[in-house]
Amino acid sequence: MKILLTNDDGFFAPGIKAMAKALLKEGHDVKIFAPEFENSGKSHSITIMEKLHVNKVKIKGLDCECYSVSGTPADCVRAAIQIEGNNFDYCFSGVNLGYNAGMDILYSGTVSAAIEANVFGINAIAVSAKYAREKTRFSSAAKSAIEVFDRLHDKLDGVQVLNVNVPNLKYEELKGIKICRVGGSVLDKYETVKTETGYTLELHGRNSEKEVSKSDRYYLEQGYITVTPLVYDLNNTELIEKLSDEI
Repeated sequence: MKILLTNDDGFFAPGIKAMAKALLKEGHDVKIFAPEFENSGKSHSITIMEKLHVNKVKIKGLDCECYSVSGTPADCVRAAIQIEGNNFDYCFSGVNLGYNAGMDILYSGTVSAAIEANVFGINAIAVSAKYAREKTRFSSAAKSAIEVFDRLHDKLDGVQVLNVNVPNLKYEELKGIKICRVGGSVLDKYETVKTETGYTLELHGRNSEKEVSKSDRYYLEQGYITVTPLVYDLNNTELIEKLSDEI
């Protein structure tokens, strides 16, 4: 298959290299379009007031075409389709440094790049590994993503994203795959300091919260690979019908 590979950590990140190696090993035709700079937490933002600069780059150890893009993860998908044409069979986004589980998917550039591929009619997999500083197991996550892809990519009825998260375990130690719902919110903690002109806020970890039963966050804590199917549809059809009856 012709695979578009992107991420939000940047073309130089170890996670995208691990994912590329796993895809190339499977015989896929891989082309990388990834941000020039770190773009975590940029969600689905796009660049509209500046030109996008797309430059060919070399990632050591990879034998595939690689491009850096001066914009966001969603921009990378747009640039790839503009330059290569809309002829990709699938899009992989990741492997991200850190989970994109629960409501973090709303902020995730990794997931948003996969959703942008959906906008253009391309199925996609977003892949994230549990953050463990320099010991994050990107290779285990990439291998897990290949397993999910091989089992499920031809089972989808429409254009969707499979959001995959992988615990920080060796591939052989993972308990299996759980198809599940998105978990609840985990709110960030800020340290707030009053200044002469207002305030400064600095992130300082996250507030603890009980995991929603049978959700992605719940199963990740049990050592499972989680797959949360996502669909890009902002319509609340039930409410549309309900309100239409009132007009």
